[in-house]
Amino acid sequence: MIDTIVVGAGIAGIATARLLHGAGRRVVVLEGRDRIGGRMWTDRTAGFSVDRGASWIHGLVGNPLTELVAGVGMRTVESTVGSFQAGGRPIANYDEQYGLLDEQAASRWVADVEAADRQLQAAVAASEPGANYAQATERALSALEWDPERKARVQEFYRHRIEEQCGAFIEDVAAHGLDEDTIDGDEVLFPGGYDALPRALAEGLDIRLGRTVKAISWSTSGVHVETETESFEAANAVVTVPLGVLKAEAITFSPELPEPVSSSIDRIGMGVFNKVFLQFRERFWPDGVYAIRQLGAASVPWHSWYDVSAVSGKPMLLTFAGGRWGRQIETMSDEEIVTSVLASLRRIYGDAVPEPVGHWITRWGSDEFARGSYSYIAAGASHADHDAMATPVGGVLHLAGEATWSVDPATVHGALLSGHRAAERVLGRPVALGSLLDVVAPSATPE
Repeated sequence: MIDTIVVGAGIAGIATARLLHGAGRRVVVLEGRDRIGGRMWTDRTAGFSVDRGASWIHGLVGNPLTELVAGVGMRTVESTVGSFQAGGRPIANYDEQYGLLDEQAASRWVADVEAADRQLQAAVAASEPGANYAQATERALSALEWDPERKARVQEFYRHRIEEQCGAFIEDVAAHGLDEDTIDGDEVLFPGGYDALPRALAEGLDIRLGRTVKAISWSTSGVHVETETESFEAANAVVTVPLGVLKAEAITFSPELPEPVSSSIDRIGMGVFNKVFLQFRERFWPDGVYAIRQLGAASVPWHSWYDVSAVSGKPMLLTFAGGRWGRQIETMSDEEIVTSVLASLRRIYGDAVPEPVGHWITRWGSDEFARGSYSYIAAGASHADHDAMATPVGGVLHLAGEATWSVDPATVHGALLSGHRAAERVLGRPVALGSLLDVVAPSATPE
């Protein structure tokens, strides 16, 4: 008999399976896709790596991923994003008339955000239960005696910050929605592709691709799991599918998931955050610039472009579409999206912006195995809902994944740690997270 069925071969599922397998348990991983990695998806069709899904380690200090990627032998490139930072890196900021801010004006802009953030911190702390982030930012800015344009510029910055951090509209996110958003240490990207990590950790595991789980029946004596073509019996199951799949009720649970799991699934939001990569023959943006940022009213719909040339080895910019705009672009063709991005860039750089020689566009909201990009604290939800979602069910059923980890949701390391927790609960004892590396050698890394 199978000891544990793990549903989903993303990093949470693979970590769970790896730790249980190392403890001598018989584990079968069922994955609906034709690949492993889930929302860690590296596209290598162009001859270099493009991470369509997760890209960064968010903070190297105290992060379990730091030791893992070093142990697997993955090469990294420092690229610190922070919390959609106003400064701290070489950023080319452009005003509402598409003019480049000089050093003095850029310093004033960073100082404005810092001043507004101090007010925002107080406004969030004073917010009532159920208040949203838009209300908190409006309260913060109303306390500053600034002219309307100055306030509007910071308000747009806050709107875009929420779109990037949560994949949601500013009014949909709880006032406390960014409380957990802290970065300790540098952030890094992966020239060889981030999915090298789950691929290395998956070595030797029984992972069955193309098995979409449709139904799970559970009782205190075990679980019965059904795919479109097969059924499996096991002592227990760990379900690691994204929150969007659970919210869509793509898997039927019998009996239904109890409280507090079900209500937490309902309350937590699932954001949409899409990427648009544009590759050019030659760079047209300034040397030494980490990011290009359009400020104020002119920052709609495209506002930031990140230079990721060091990762691909080609002149390449990456821009994002989050929240409502992220969902809207999924109804557009690739050509329409690229044309729209180029139009915004040409307002800044004019005819110097050529046609791209390559592009990559994601559509995570319409991906049937994700139905969104990552979770966020929706208005009316709380950080406690993340952990409550992982409450063991009947002693045999466990949920894991980034949405179930309250300290760092929406991150790869949050998903990894949730898988570690699930494995410990199945085993009924502690297990060292570092044991993930016991079966992995650097030579296994698929660069």
